[in-house]
Amino acid sequence: MRWIFILWFFSSVAYVVKRGNVRFAFARQLSDHSTFLAPINGLCYLFSPLKATAYIDLKHFPELAPLKANWESIRKEALAVDATQKISAATNYNDIGFNSFFKTGWRRFYLKWYGDPHPSAQSLCPVTTRLLQDIPTIKAAMFAQLPPGASLVRHRDPYAGSVRYHLGLVTPSSPKCYISVDGCPYFWRDGDAVMFDETYIHYAKNETDVSRIVLFCDVERPMYFRWAAALNRAFANVVLRAASSPNEDGDRIGFLNRAFKHVYAIRRVGKRLKAWHRPTYYVVKWALFGSIFAGIIYAL
Repeated sequence: MRWIFILWFFSSVAYVVKRGNVRFAFARQLSDHSTFLAPINGLCYLFSPLKATAYIDLKHFPELAPLKANWESIRKEALAVDATQKISAATNYNDIGFNSFFKTGWRRFYLKWYGDPHPSAQSLCPVTTRLLQDIPTIKAAMFAQLPPGASLVRHRDPYAGSVRYHLGLVTPSSPKCYISVDGCPYFWRDGDAVMFDETYIHYAKNETDVSRIVLFCDVERPMYFRWAAALNRAFANVVLRAASSPNEDGDRIGFLNRAFKHVYAIRRVGKRLKAWHRPTYYVVKWALFGSIFAGIIYAL
């Protein structure tokens, strides 16, 4: 069992590293979460009928058509939420999945996250939440805002069990406000939709004076076999559901986000250590990573 795991781990990591045209430098890739989740993501890639491409044809997801058909109603609710300044950054270290994005200007208002819609979303966005609930393959959704001058750094999303859907609601309709996935740029337009694989390296920039708002959805990745789909759902329902983040009091908050503010205190210590002496920081960092991996191997 131990050698099977080691073989699968390293072969999965090799596939993730080689997948696509854009790659991280060795040191960045070594500590990226895509390395540690490679064995799980490898199963998602292996048992999915979707081709390994950055952008995915929406014909594979006909159930999403009602979203585009009702985009103006969704836009109306998004604008109303934005007018109350509820599309915002987290303020209490309670959004582990997107915490690093807030410092470069990105904002969000959660509609649902691997469960029922947030009460705040149902109250403010009844049309949008009803549409989302009628499409079971949509596991998570939000209004995502990229204000003028904001950006998202190059990154991969951690889990390959879903693919990403964006529906343009309020956009500059300009190449200067764009997302680049595996080196291929796309710029949003009002009422247009795009599907992409968020486990490719991607980044976004808004170099216009118009704030971009999209409907952002995580859609379950199709699988060849029922058991593979069930395994994907089970992992998402346990791990990703635990990363649920609230818009306001009364919304559900997952276990990981309840713990995140305490974990982030350790992260702040790491930042101070890095500022004081970078070589010491990296020695400690890699010693911790090595200890975790060695512990997993020993447990097997």
